[in-house]
Amino acid sequence: MKEDPLERLDREARERREGGNLRTTMYLLAGVAAVLAIALAYIWYQKSSLVNELNEEKKDLTEQIMSLQTDYDSLSSEYESINSQLDSSREEVAQLVERIQKTEATNRAKIRQYEKELGTLRTIMRSYIGQIDSLNTLNHKLTADAAAARKEAAASKRANQELTQQVESLSGQVAAGSVIKARGLRIDAYNNSDNVTDRSSRVVRMLTTLSLVENELAPKGPIRIYIRVKDPDGILLTNSNQVSFSYGGETMVASASREVDYQGKEVELSIYLNDIPSFAKGVYTVEAFTSQAKLGTAEVLLR
Repeated sequence: MKEDPLERLDREARERREGGNLRTTMYLLAGVAAVLAIALAYIWYQKSSLVNELNEEKKDLTEQIMSLQTDYDSLSSEYESINSQLDSSREEVAQLVERIQKTEATNRAKIRQYEKELGTLRTIMRSYIGQIDSLNTLNHKLTADAAAARKEAAASKRANQELTQQVESLSGQVAAGSVIKARGLRIDAYNNSDNVTDRSSRVVRMLTTLSLVENELAPKGPIRIYIRVKDPDGILLTNSNQVSFSYGGETMVASASREVDYQGKEVELSIYLNDIPSFAKGVYTVEAFTSQAKLGTAEVLLR
């Protein structure tokens, strides 16, 4: 069936309109796509530029921190307190180097924090340098003052050498004269009846007697006398009351001791040694001491 000419004209006009609308839509979509591509390219370029810039900032900051680390490593002092502080600051710088190397350049908050820490560590280092310079200056002054003082002291020493020798001689005489001495030192063995005996099987205690001689130069006041009693084999006799004392820079054990009030006048005293399980035959020796001097030695023979 033949198409009506009017209808055909209407159809062709409609097709032309629809085709034109489609081409217009396609052109619009192509234009939007082009704009989006340009925008994305611009954004990518901007982001790449920013990342590169941040990487450069991180690199520069890292180099500054490592340079500061070198400066800290080269800084030294003769003062223990400052060296201790320097060690702490060196550790902080090393940790900062490690942290920035592990941090992404895009983490701007962290990078800014590291910049502040770098500034603080620089300020601290300048403070160390100032302290070291001040102390070195003071040390040089003290060294010069000490040298001058030594020179002056040497001159004074030469000028007063004779007087010093006289004083030392007199001091030595006074010191020797002030030592407490004893006389009449002896040791006896006693039995259960509290009588003197020389039978070893009957001995239950030993008694040491002596007299501290008069000496007005000696120190007044309480003084402790120590005795050391040795058996025939040279073994020191001790019990639960044993004490220690110092004599001639050496610590010694005493068999027994007693304190007396010495006022420069002669003092007689006795010191018992009890609670010894048994006594063998032979010669027993007693030595008496103060912490300043040995007072004497005595012996007793047990049969």
